[in-house]
Amino acid sequence: MSTVKPGPRSGPAPSGTGLTAQEQAVADRFARLGAQFADRVAAVGANDWSGPTPCTEWDVRALVAHVVEMSEIHLNMVGLPVPSGPGVDVDPYKAFVRVRDQIEASLNDPEQARAEFDGRFGLRTFAEAIDSAVCTELVVHGWDLARATGQDERIDQVDIDKAWEALRMVGEEVVRSRMVSGPALESPPGADEQTKLLAYLGRRA
Repeated sequence: MSTVKPGPRSGPAPSGTGLTAQEQAVADRFARLGAQFADRVAAVGANDWSGPTPCTEWDVRALVAHVVEMSEIHLNMVGLPVPSGPGVDVDPYKAFVRVRDQIEASLNDPEQARAEFDGRFGLRTFAEAIDSAVCTELVVHGWDLARATGQDERIDQVDIDKAWEALRMVGEEVVRSRMVSGPALESPPGADEQTKLLAYLGRRA
């Protein structure tokens, strides 16, 4: 059970938002990845929702449902509201956008961004958890969604680096049990960084 308490106060960023530079970077990164994932969901064809994905137990709709569920879980961890609206079974795009918008708003609120919970990896702030967990979900499952639906599969180098950082933090056991990863694959000789990351997660680029 997570224990929620007010997060620590720290100096405001020059922007005047009340966020530290690091918190602002998390908010900006989530906004960028959330917009990218939403665009990919919007581009899924009407006949593609039941198609297969690299996560072999999930079709496209189930993949999006997982991302929405993980977003809702992180809001619940610190007692933030989960906005009501259509589920993924009714409107996948609206289902994702409603939770994305709530997380984005909370990351831009210093008090909510710094709300703490005591979980599996110790005491963490909402912003820290979104940065390592939900942003990594958006990167990895964003690639899954793109691969499944024939969209642009490129992952920015900064997101590759941040994904590695998050994966090393949680450890091999969690990666295999919670990140929906198959056994690590061997990267081909001369593989680029995206291919190496995906191979570690059991995916062929």
